[in-house]
Amino acid sequence: MNKIFVVSDGTGRTAKQALKAALTQFPEPHPEVILRRDVLDIDQIEEVVREAAVEKSFIVHTLVSDNLREQMVRISRIHNVSSIDLMGPMLSKLADFFEHSPLGVPGLFHNLNQEYFKRIDAMQFAFNHDDGQRDQEYDRAEIVLVGVSRTFKTPLSMYLAFKGWFVANYPIVMGIELPESLMNLPKGNVMGLMTQPHELSGLREARQIYLGGSSGEYTSVEFVRRELNHAHDIFRRLEWPVIHVTNKPIEEIASEILCVKRNIDQPGVWKKKCGSGRRNPPMS
Repeated sequence: MNKIFVVSDGTGRTAKQALKAALTQFPEPHPEVILRRDVLDIDQIEEVVREAAVEKSFIVHTLVSDNLREQMVRISRIHNVSSIDLMGPMLSKLADFFEHSPLGVPGLFHNLNQEYFKRIDAMQFAFNHDDGQRDQEYDRAEIVLVGVSRTFKTPLSMYLAFKGWFVANYPIVMGIELPESLMNLPKGNVMGLMTQPHELSGLREARQIYLGGSSGEYTSVEFVRRELNHAHDIFRRLEWPVIHVTNKPIEEIASEILCVKRNIDQPGVWKKKCGSGRRNPPMS
C-alpha cells in the first residue's frame, strides 16, 4: 500500500493535517495522500471507495453528514476497504455534552476561516490606506471616507475593517486638490464626514493640549467653519453622501455608512432610512 485517501465534504484540511500528524510517528517513506474534497453524495463515495479498493488502500474521512458517514461505512464494507471516521465520534460526544444535535452542514469551518482571513486582510488594507496613503489603490476599496481633520476617519476605517470591509480614508485640506483616483470612484464608494464647528474645534483643542502643542488657527471655530464649508462644497459638487458624526458613537456612524451604501441607488430611501440625510449642513 502506498496511498491513503482523505475524503471530506469540505476542504479536507482537518483530515489531512490529522493524518500528517499521525504519519510523523512512523518511519519514512510515507504513503502518498490523495485528497478527495467536496464529497457530497453517494456516487462520489462509491467512486472513491472503488478507487481505494483498487489501490488496496484505506480511507480517512471527515464527513459531517450522518447519512454520508453511514454510506461510507456501508460501501466500504461492500468493497472490503477500511475507513477511519475522524468526525463522527467527536460529533457524537459533543452532541451528548451539549444535549443538542450537530448542524451537519458541510464547509462551516472553512467559511469561518474565510471570514477571519478576510477581516485580517481588511484591517491591513485600512492601515495601508489611512490618511490619504496609497490613493492610487482606491479602486480596491469598498468604502472611502473623506473629511477634514478629526472627523473620526481612522477609527471608523478600523471599525469597518474589523467587520470585513475594505476601507480607506482621505483628509480634506484647504488648498490641496483631491486626487483623480478619489474623484473617479463608483457611486456609493465615497462618503463625506461632517460635524458641527464648535464640536470639532473642541476636539482639536483637547488633542492639541494632550499632545502638548500650540492651538493656533487649527482649533479656532472660524477656521474650522471655513474648513467644513469647503468640505461641504466638495461633497455637494461631487454628489457624495454626507454622514454626520457629531455626538455619535462609532458603531452608530458605521451603521449609517453601511445603510447609505446599501441604499445608494435610492436617495429618497437612504436619506429617510439612514439618518444622516435628515440633518441640515452645520456650517451656518
